[in-house]
Amino acid sequence: MFERVLIANRGEIACRVIRTCRRMGIHTIAVYSTADADAQHVRLADEAWPIGGAPPAESYLRGDAILDVARRTGAQAVHPGYGFLSENTTFARTCVDAGIVFIGPDPESIEAMGSKAAAKHLMAKHDVPLVPGYDGDNQDNAFLARQAHEVGYPLIIKPSAGGGGKGMQIVRSDDEFPQALETAQRVAKAAFGDASMLLERYVEHPRHIEFQIFGDRHGHVIHLGERECSSQRRYQKVLEETPSPFLNPERRAAMGAAAVAAARAVNYVGAGTVEFIVGQEGDFHFMEMNTRLQVEHPVTELTHDIDLVEWQLRIADGEPLPLTQEQVVSRGHAIEVRIYAEDPEQNFLPGSGKLQTLRLPPTSAHLRLDGGVVEGDTVTIFYDPMIAKLIVWDANRVQALQRMRNALAQCEIEGPKSNIAFLERLVRHPAVVEARIDSGYLDRHLDEFVTGTHEPDARTLFAAATAALLHDETCPHVSAADPHSPWAASDAWRIGRNGKRVLALARGEARFEIEAWGHAGHYTMRLGDTDCDVQGALLGEDVLNARFDGEGERLTLRVDDKRVLLHDAEGQRWRLNRVPAYAWHAEDETGGNQVLAPMPGRIVVVKAKPGDIVERGQDLLVMEAMKMELALKAPRAGTLADITAAQGDFVEADTILVRFVE
Repeated sequence: MFERVLIANRGEIACRVIRTCRRMGIHTIAVYSTADADAQHVRLADEAWPIGGAPPAESYLRGDAILDVARRTGAQAVHPGYGFLSENTTFARTCVDAGIVFIGPDPESIEAMGSKAAAKHLMAKHDVPLVPGYDGDNQDNAFLARQAHEVGYPLIIKPSAGGGGKGMQIVRSDDEFPQALETAQRVAKAAFGDASMLLERYVEHPRHIEFQIFGDRHGHVIHLGERECSSQRRYQKVLEETPSPFLNPERRAAMGAAAVAAARAVNYVGAGTVEFIVGQEGDFHFMEMNTRLQVEHPVTELTHDIDLVEWQLRIADGEPLPLTQEQVVSRGHAIEVRIYAEDPEQNFLPGSGKLQTLRLPPTSAHLRLDGGVVEGDTVTIFYDPMIAKLIVWDANRVQALQRMRNALAQCEIEGPKSNIAFLERLVRHPAVVEARIDSGYLDRHLDEFVTGTHEPDARTLFAAATAALLHDETCPHVSAADPHSPWAASDAWRIGRNGKRVLALARGEARFEIEAWGHAGHYTMRLGDTDCDVQGALLGEDVLNARFDGEGERLTLRVDDKRVLLHDAEGQRWRLNRVPAYAWHAEDETGGNQVLAPMPGRIVVVKAKPGDIVERGQDLLVMEAMKMELALKAPRAGTLADITAAQGDFVEADTILVRFVE
């Protein structure tokens, strides 16, 4: 077995590989950019070396710098993780030429599957089912438009060299095709350096099901079952699970056989994934093959009780597969969600900043956390904003979903905004619970998963106020030498009358004032014209028990001097900030006459010029930040006075990009 392995990656996957290597007694070597000098993967590795600047092109995509570190440190092998150079044929081949083992498939296998078009040609020769479409070399726009018409609508435009859904466009008519093609080509060129496209008939309401395959150098190829990844937003996976609730034994066997055939077609060695589009009637079609480990591999590990990274290391060292196909056994059900620094209520705008609070549930035999940051770390603008992967396992799907709900309820993040509340609504949504979601469902029904301006009801506010009162009574704000002094009490007691306290809670720009009388868990409350009698309230560890107008409830919550975080009876998450109980005004809205950069990023398209008359909501610029494009729109109708940014400019957050004529 290797003694020294370099991990050519960062963040969560680098930490994941390091943990397995440490268990196996392998010395780990990390590399890092200037932005990652204090990152967790740097701290976990046995040694770490700088390789360049913060942008990936100056560091994690520099194969020459990484191989230089490998030579200088005596690394015998390089583990690429996923993303960055994991599917880069040149890097894999350079490793081999340098006498360093690339922990992944042979360069020829990566090359064969690196082009979606070439992969489809190869799959056709091995009788793997395909979706009708065009995947030829002629990339003339007019020719592609004619091919699209012949394939028929709806169809999907895909970057041939791409992955992760970047650049893909769904088109439903000839009129839509030119602009969609232009967008796909621009994104593909920026992300992959190749604007080649392929066209496929779009399967309406498809499911996305992938098979984990593994091959060794002794001629053995097996699959380790499927993962259903149909919960997607803009082609990005949101929730993954295994086994698929859609497949029956016959479908599973047929798809598994096709996945193995696809792997054999390229003499595959190591871990890979064969992805299929599955129609509502059970018909399945080859989509692509990822020649690397997948982000969602932990669900396969939990249901098969294996370590896929250990398998990768052993196979790369020349060992045979530890199991035959007949020995592969799956048990129970596993689900994974990805916790991101992003704002679902602002079109999932990626976030950045210091993680002032990061509370995640404790790990156990039923719960696993794969993360690359800890409390106090910073989510930077340069890389994917994933904070952690949360994975649960249980005996069946119903119990696994409940475990996931309980686990998410224990999560709390302060600093950049997160998608935790969105994930909580996702795992409670009937389409997910009833296993009838398809890969386009989230995009079609996004309003069902995002709260927007929805406000808490009176019962929720009374519960939050009760928790705040109990917290204040047990954690007095006035210190006194005598703990029994009445001056140390927080119950609003006063001579000759019942004391009234006013608690002010805010959510965004909404403010709620609750009047309260009483103490020690017994209160009369009023919110506007609504009254509530609270009795028997007890505040335990992250739990409130109380009777509201005679109806007992047990609510999960956390409270301190600054906020109340609670889940109502429906499981809805609410964060209510505690604000002073006196005149309070939301900040006046600004920016009606200007457009600001919402975060640091690069301007990729400028769609307007000074003097233009524009409508409210019209696209003015397109900005690229944290691996996604953001359309910056006009806040009102009017005439543009000035545009301060040009295509290619890098801008900081809150930079004024557009000014309107007053």
